[in-house]
Amino acid sequence: MALSYKARRRWSLVLLLVWLPAYCVIAMTIMVYLPRFPILIEFMIYVILGVAWAFPFKSVFKGVGQVDPKEDQ
Repeated sequence: MALSYKARRRWSLVLLLVWLPAYCVIAMTIMVYLPRFPILIEFMIYVILGVAWAFPFKSVFKGVGQVDPKEDQ
């Protein structure tokens, strides 16, 4: 079942305001408990973690910044 444009906009706000900060805390907590890696490897881990959170929610964010397709112009 596809989400409507309004539902995707609302879910994108929830994801950005609730899930993203929680994900950051979870990722940082995991990184604290791992042993220290060389700086370049640690940097790459942070880059991967910084991008990986959005992939499961790609369909929610797709087209949210555009005009509502059902809106009459």
